[in-house]
Amino acid sequence: MDYAIVDIETTGSYTGNDRITEIAIVIHDGRKVIGKYQSLVNPEAMIPPWITSMTGITNEMVQNAPRFFEIAKEVYKLLDGRIFVAHNVNFDYNFIRQEFRSLGGDFAARKLCTVRLSRKIFPGFPSYSLGNLCEQLNIKIKNRHRAFGDAEATAKILGLLIKNDRDGHIQSSLKRSSVEGYLPPNLPREQYESLPEAPGVYYFIDHKGKVLYVGKANNIKSRIKGHFAPGSETTGKRRLMEEIRNISYELCGNELISLLYEDHEIKRLWPMYNRMQKKTGLNYGIFPYEDQAGYKRFSISRIGRDGFPVASFRSSAEARAFMLRKSAEYSMCPKLAGLQKTAGACFDFSIKQCGGACIGKESSRSYNKKVSRFMKSLSGENLSVAIVGKGREPGESSVVWIEKGVYKGFGFFNENIIVDDLPSLKTYIKSYPDNQDIQRILQVYLRRDRQYRIIPITEKQADIF
Repeated sequence: MDYAIVDIETTGSYTGNDRITEIAIVIHDGRKVIGKYQSLVNPEAMIPPWITSMTGITNEMVQNAPRFFEIAKEVYKLLDGRIFVAHNVNFDYNFIRQEFRSLGGDFAARKLCTVRLSRKIFPGFPSYSLGNLCEQLNIKIKNRHRAFGDAEATAKILGLLIKNDRDGHIQSSLKRSSVEGYLPPNLPREQYESLPEAPGVYYFIDHKGKVLYVGKANNIKSRIKGHFAPGSETTGKRRLMEEIRNISYELCGNELISLLYEDHEIKRLWPMYNRMQKKTGLNYGIFPYEDQAGYKRFSISRIGRDGFPVASFRSSAEARAFMLRKSAEYSMCPKLAGLQKTAGACFDFSIKQCGGACIGKESSRSYNKKVSRFMKSLSGENLSVAIVGKGREPGESSVVWIEKGVYKGFGFFNENIIVDDLPSLKTYIKSYPDNQDIQRILQVYLRRDRQYRIIPITEKQADIF
C-alpha cells in the first residue's frame, strides 16, 4: 500500500477563491520514501503580504511558475491509487480536489490525517500542530511553512505512526465506512459515534470548554456530519473545525422545541461562530394596504426595510398557498388578496366565487369587514394556547405555553397525564424569555399545525406566571 504525503501552500484558506502557490508530494511505500515531487504554482492571483511573510513565497517567485493545469496530469499520476496523507488532511485534499474540478475533472481518494492518527497512536501530547508534534517526536523540519519541508516532516511522522500502530488505527481509518477522513482533526471519533439520531440542540466546544457554535437539528448526528462533510471551505469553517475538541447536546423531542431552545442558547451564550442570530428563513411577507377606493388589500413580496408584514413565510409559494386558503375561508377577493393580477374582475368572480369587490360590486365597507376578521385571526395579541408534541423518549410528550400572545416557555411530561388538564400540564413548564425571533418561530408552527396538538387556554387556566 503506497501513500502520497501532500503539502500545499496557498493564497488563503477559502477553496472557493484562493489558489495553490506550491505543492509537494512524497511517495511512501509503508517502509520508506520511494519518490518526491515539488513545484511552485502560478496561482493566477496576487499573494497577500501576510501569506508571503509566513511562507516566504512572493508574487515574483510564482510569476513564471507553471499554472496548475500545466502540472495537473503529473500530480494526478502521483496521487492516483495511493492513500492521500496530510497533516489536517481536509485542507490540502479540498484544495487539490477543487483545482481538478475547475479543470472539469474529479478527484477522489482515501484519506489519512496525521493529526487524528497522532492523537490515537501518540496520546497525551500538549499539541498536535505540525511544529509541536515534530518537536515531541524529535523530527527536524527544514523550511517550515514551505510545501516540501512540511511534506517531508509529515512523511517522517507517517513512518513513525505505521511503526507504532499496534491497535490497527490506520486500517480502521481507511475503511470506507469510516468517518475519520472528514471529522475535525482534534475531535475524538468516539464523540461523533456516540451522537444521537434525534431532534435537539448541539454545541461545538473548544479546549477550554467554551462554546464555539450552537445549532439545532432534527437528526443531531446527521446534521453534524453535514458540518464536517467535504465541500467549499471558508476560512471561518476551517478555523472552527480546527478548534472543536468536544461536542455536547440537549435532546428536545421535536423541531419546534429545538428551534425555541436553540434561539435561547444562542442569545444566552452568543458563541463566536454564531455571528448573528440564525434567521428562521421567513423571507416573504403579506403586506396590507388600502387602495384609493377604500378597499383593504394585500401584496405578497420579499421582506425588506419598508413596512411590516402581517404574516411571514419561508417562500413566496408558501405565502401564496396560505392566502389562497384564507381568501376562500373569509370570502376575500383573490385579486385584492394579492393572488391574481387582472385589469378587471378576478377569475373567481366569473365562476361566482367572489362577491365582486374587485370591480366595486361589493362595497368597501362590506368587504373590509371580511378583511378585519381575517386580520383578527392573524393577531396573536390575545392568543393563549398549549402546543403539545413529541417528547425526548417513548412515553414522553412536550408542551409549549403561550399566554395572551406571550411565549412563556416549554416543558416535558409523561404522556399518561391527561392533556386537557391544563392546570396540571402547566406545572411542567420551564420559563424562557420571549423575543421577536421566538414569535416568528411560533408563527410558523401555529399556522402549520401538522404534528402538534394546539389546545386553547382560558384566562382562568393561564393565571400562574
